Amino acid sequence: MNAPATTELPVVVIGAGPAGLAAATHLLDQGIEPLVLEAGQKAGAAVREWAHVRLFSTWGEVVDPVAEKLLAPTGWTRPDPATYPSGGDWAELYLQPLADLLGDHVRTGARVTGISRAGRDRIVDADRDQQPFAVHIAHTDGREERVFARAVIDASGTWTTPSPAGGSGLPALGEKPAADRITYRVPNLKDTAVRARYAGKRTAVIGSGASAFTALAYLAELAKSDDGAGAKGVWILRRGISGSTFGGGEADQLPARGALGLAAKAAVDEGHADAVTGFRTEAIERADDGRLVLVGDDGRRLDPVDEVIVLTGLRPDLSFLEELRLGLDERLQAPVELAPLIDPNQHSCGTVYPHGHRELSHPEPGVYLVGMKSYGRAPTFLAMTGYEQVRSVTAAIAGDLESADRVELTLPETGVCGGAGLFDDPVAGQADAGGCCAPAPALVQIAVGTPAATVTEGAPAGGSCL
Repeated sequence: MNAPATTELPVVVIGAGPAGLAAATHLLDQGIEPLVLEAGQKAGAAVREWAHVRLFSTWGEVVDPVAEKLLAPTGWTRPDPATYPSGGDWAELYLQPLADLLGDHVRTGARVTGISRAGRDRIVDADRDQQPFAVHIAHTDGREERVFARAVIDASGTWTTPSPAGGSGLPALGEKPAADRITYRVPNLKDTAVRARYAGKRTAVIGSGASAFTALAYLAELAKSDDGAGAKGVWILRRGISGSTFGGGEADQLPARGALGLAAKAAVDEGHADAVTGFRTEAIERADDGRLVLVGDDGRRLDPVDEVIVLTGLRPDLSFLEELRLGLDERLQAPVELAPLIDPNQHSCGTVYPHGHRELSHPEPGVYLVGMKSYGRAPTFLAMTGYEQVRSVTAAIAGDLESADRVELTLPETGVCGGAGLFDDPVAGQADAGGCCAPAPALVQIAVGTPAATVTEGAPAGGSCL
């Protein structure tokens, strides 16, 4: 079958989440046909999986301006821009209406399984750039399909590939056999069955970012409730406690993000969680009573726990992109031009520089990783970043380089100092106990369902040094 002329083809957008749907609206605004392929059964399928968690960005920061303009004639009204949506709110009140409006431009139950240049694997140079992209799709009914595209915008995120408990980046020994007592998500303690799983139990929380803060705050609230008495958190940190451990506090320009770290601090200070520092999990063993014992790479063995919540970050699924020529940073798996701007090994007390299509481009012209996936393994992605990315990328696809290069974005600072390169060093962490940005803030309590937080467009579990 001969591929059609590239100019006649749509732009394939992978993922009907916040960045993917924004990309589709920007493409339409440019007069280009989008085709959004979503593996889930509804728009925002990943967001719906953390529907119980509240964002630390307000409604004013999580609605794309072009999408809002498209929705306005339908009678849609953005919720109060100063309030904080939950993941469920975001999906039902914004993402689903936007997907409904896009209509046939969005296909659900369509998982992308591979992308290449038509008739060219990644080795072949001849006429490569003149060939359209061939996108292979698996539908939920078992049917397979191939579509051609003039360009590909991968906004599939990182939600489906959480990082393991093992301190080396690989699963700890025994981690997979212990799967019945391990979760890689912030538990929904509003759900009766989930609540019963953690009530009165001893639960290890592995991780040091926004999702770990959320889990600790939720477990503390459970411990203080009538039906959760005896619940206890064990917070596993690969570094020591320092001034930046709990985020930026009152110095964070996103107040709810700062408050979340303070809620985690309260959980520790009030005795609802014990912090174990400088601990890199090497093995997870099963005790005689079925509970789990975490073993560190230094030989330490912790007291048994009933449950383990692993929130050590997320990573991109690159398997369906392997026939494309991508330029990815060797550490973060983010585009090589973007990586230095977001590398937590280097960042200190700042924010991400404005970036657009040039930082997101690859050796394979016409391919862009946007949204959370563009950050690779780096933490703390914000929806407003994704919206500016897709504005620039779609302008570039449309040939409007003047607009594509006019990237203007100011992101809120975290109030956190120090690169993550030192965060895994227990000694350095202790030496930094005073912090350089975070004040000594008052403790706050964040109950389940109040403005607490996750990083927008998914729930990355990495740190908050952005």
